[in-house]
Amino acid sequence: MLNVVTATRYITPMREGGSLPGLVEADDLETYVLKFTGAAQGRKTLVAEVVCGELARRLGLRVPRLAAVGLDPVLGLGEPEPQVQELLKTSGGLNLGMAFLSRALGFDPLAFGVSAAEAGRIVWFDALVNNVDRSWRNPNLLMRDGELWLIDHGATMIWHHNWPSAQTSAARPYDASDHALAPFAPDVATAAAELAPLVTGELLAQVTAEIPDEWLRDEPGFDTPDDLRRAYAAPLLTRARGIHENIKGVAA
Repeated sequence: MLNVVTATRYITPMREGGSLPGLVEADDLETYVLKFTGAAQGRKTLVAEVVCGELARRLGLRVPRLAAVGLDPVLGLGEPEPQVQELLKTSGGLNLGMAFLSRALGFDPLAFGVSAAEAGRIVWFDALVNNVDRSWRNPNLLMRDGELWLIDHGATMIWHHNWPSAQTSAARPYDASDHALAPFAPDVATAAAELAPLVTGELLAQVTAEIPDEWLRDEPGFDTPDDLRRAYAAPLLTRARGIHENIKGVAA
């Protein structure tokens, strides 16, 4: 499971995200961007962040370090904003923290260059997890010291919102025509040759093992958290084999 830390101070809400993430300090003396179980999108958003973030990391892509952050709702008692108070009050227990990247700038495709190789790896990965939230309007990419970092994977793997149709949904093509990196001639074919063989059952078992059990309990149709972990892995394993042939909007 993810490393577990405890939030010691709520610093400020971050207005960029629709789920109202917050900046917190934790007992490991690190600062995290915290996403809450009590947010409107619920725990499935956090599960998607873990699966995609830890998979991306193992494939060599840059993702802020993730941690499971224990939250005591008492931290919200002094917050002046009722919406923030309510969010903290309903998010007791484990939430998801992403290490705060100081000095990072939001990616602007008009201001930064990206190689065809790196663009290809990111587009291929986004196709694998069906990331619909990496457009030029909202890249969810950060640039720090000349390096590109991937953030915000809550809007991925849409099939986990309807498990009975997951395999059918996961078989659909990926439309990259609106992708933030489409203008950089992403070399998807080379990325697929490099990355697809790495996506094995063993690797996905390692990735899904990082998800806290409490975010997987009581899912209709699944008896145990491990059953649900295997359900998360199955579409990704299938999709990795041929998704590069089903990416629309970029040259093959």
